[in-house]
Amino acid sequence: MMRWLLLLARWPLPLLHALGWVGGWVVWLLSPPYRRRWREHTRLAGLRGWPRWASVGAAGQQVAELPRLWFGPPVRVGWEGAAHIEAALAQGRGVLFLTPHLGCFEVTPRAYAERFGRAGAPITVLYRPARHAGLDAVLRQARQRPGMAAAPTSLAGVRQLMHALRRGEAVGLLPDQVPPEGLGVWAPFFGRPAYTMTLAARLAQQPGVQVLLAWGQRLPWGRGYVVHVQPWSQVMDEPLAADAALAAAQINRAMERLIARAPAQYLWGYARYKSPRPLG
Repeated sequence: MMRWLLLLARWPLPLLHALGWVGGWVVWLLSPPYRRRWREHTRLAGLRGWPRWASVGAAGQQVAELPRLWFGPPVRVGWEGAAHIEAALAQGRGVLFLTPHLGCFEVTPRAYAERFGRAGAPITVLYRPARHAGLDAVLRQARQRPGMAAAPTSLAGVRQLMHALRRGEAVGLLPDQVPPEGLGVWAPFFGRPAYTMTLAARLAQQPGVQVLLAWGQRLPWGRGYVVHVQPWSQVMDEPLAADAALAAAQINRAMERLIARAPAQYLWGYARYKSPRPLG
């Protein structure tokens, strides 16, 4: 597997995106369960027309670009809203990035690590360990780089995130990822109850933490990415609630508003409404 990943990592990004677009459609056509889930989720969100169909190919691009991001030469990344990060770091505050499964969510922490982590403000990202030992080793290697560390979805990983914020560093996670049983609450997401993590709210409520919403826009024709960053107050007109269930619902609404800006790049086939797996 590693040999193939390293080979693909040298491919030009436009070629990988073209390959991924085709692959996304092949998977959509050959997998009835995936197709049903995609249809149900896009219908819930009221997505129609070109953005709906374009999301099929974009899902394949998200997979195809991973070898280049993990093991290849740097890709072109622009920024919109980096001043919000600079302001938080200048005050010595911990920064919590909340990113949905939108666009290239792998590029966001990497771009941060390249620009800010190497300068002494590293980022720790939450990730779910793979069940296959070989694949998990590849994922850990891909997510450990200068200015960037990875924390597993475990109690030890949560403590790692907490310590990073207290040191005034950055933390990134995907709040629309389904957590294990007992670590979330049921909250609306596009009008349907979805099991939603409470960890994002717990981290956001740590003293002095600055909450920033971020996502990596995939530019057409393999021209790179743009990382968009906004503070919570620019997306939501209410502060984050202290109650876990209310805060989870607020975070879901904030993710919906980000997704509405580029719905063709959201991972609609993700099993967002599945029942949580047992803890451990």
